[in-house]
Amino acid sequence: MMRVRVLEFLMACAIVIGIGVLAAVVMPGSGHIERSLVVGKDMRQVYDVLANFRRLPEFSVLNSNDPHVKYNWSGKAYGPGAEVSWTSSEPRVGNGSLTIDSATPEFDKIDGTAKSAKIVWDLDNGWKGYDKTFTLDLERSGSRNQLTNITWSYDVKYGWNLVNRFANLYIHGDPDSFIEFGLNNLQNVLASVPNVDYGKLIPYIRQTEQTPVLLVPASIQRKDGIEGLADTVGKAVAQIQATAKKLGVNVTGPRILFTTNYGDTTYTFDVAMPIDSSTVNVNGQTQQLTAPTPPALGSAPADAGSAAAPAEAATLKPGDHDKFGRVIVDGNVRATLAFGGPALEGVWNGTAAGVPQTRDMLKAYALTHGYKFDDVVNRSYDILAKPEVKDAQGNITSYAEYDVYLPVTNAPEQTPEQAAGIKQPTLEVEGPAAAGSAPAPASTAAAPAAGH
Repeated sequence: MMRVRVLEFLMACAIVIGIGVLAAVVMPGSGHIERSLVVGKDMRQVYDVLANFRRLPEFSVLNSNDPHVKYNWSGKAYGPGAEVSWTSSEPRVGNGSLTIDSATPEFDKIDGTAKSAKIVWDLDNGWKGYDKTFTLDLERSGSRNQLTNITWSYDVKYGWNLVNRFANLYIHGDPDSFIEFGLNNLQNVLASVPNVDYGKLIPYIRQTEQTPVLLVPASIQRKDGIEGLADTVGKAVAQIQATAKKLGVNVTGPRILFTTNYGDTTYTFDVAMPIDSSTVNVNGQTQQLTAPTPPALGSAPADAGSAAAPAEAATLKPGDHDKFGRVIVDGNVRATLAFGGPALEGVWNGTAAGVPQTRDMLKAYALTHGYKFDDVVNRSYDILAKPEVKDAQGNITSYAEYDVYLPVTNAPEQTPEQAAGIKQPTLEVEGPAAAGSAPAPASTAAAPAAGH
């Protein structure tokens, strides 16, 4: 009797195994899922965020499942060959990596004529199967092509591994949640990027050196326009040059404008010029110049303007330090160290009215490429590389060239444009400048020509 029961049990097991094998055989040898979302961003911005992994932690489900997951970036910084790996003690996250396999068309072809793009990520993790890939298809949509439809899909092969084929029953588990969570959070990441068209900007990463400068805090009303800016800057430059002569130091380069606050009604900035000494003698004492520091807690906010507050200005005297640690030299002139470290550079060829738009383009570009910046502590600035040329009647015959810089961290040695060998055009305008040569609003403006 026992023998019969054992045989029945073995036969039942054989039948179950046979059914399981048969089910596995008829199951597909591959899996595919996809989800789509339309976002209110230009396709170039979406492409750039997805063509590097620097912002992946901000939209990936990995951080949601394990806030302590560790990332490591390797390979190229952008485009095919870029890699990110992660390690986690949380079983649902585990260890894995993503590599950008392809990105078509190339980034510099993502302009108004490109209607679609595709980026493929190769995935290596603990999920069952092989040849695992995420494909991100982008397509312009909307009446003015101002929207982007993102289709994020996952593909995997199981081959004849019958155990792996059963994993297809669970493809709507972790793979599906990875995509759905990623799409929703990607929308939030993209919302942090200003709607600025930087498609024709050719930014470079420049390694800057600390440089001693004399500067004058200043501000104008936005309604005063270019003429008001030129007048204020001219007076500040004259102050700096006179102070440099008193100090016995030489001005070694063109004027620099550090933007403090480009407000709706008021533009606050520092006018600076480089000098050839990192020490200055004030009231018989030698002062070693240092880099600016954020104001101490309880003082005026760092973004409230770099000019001394009235109470501070009344008490400061030559040889003192202002709230940023800059040396008071003479009247409103201060001395400090500027620059130092990497900066994202673009160039505007035209009048000063186009510089603010160029700054916005650099910030949007930095955000999509994962370069970090702090525009409160490390201000953006522009240098008048070439002044405009006027004829005897005062008409502009050649544009000015403004080199615009955004100090950044977490940046590679080169931008994709640099790595691809795309040259920044030099100033070539010979004829009269168009009246008020500022860019049009962000949605319609051509990007500024970028520099040398």
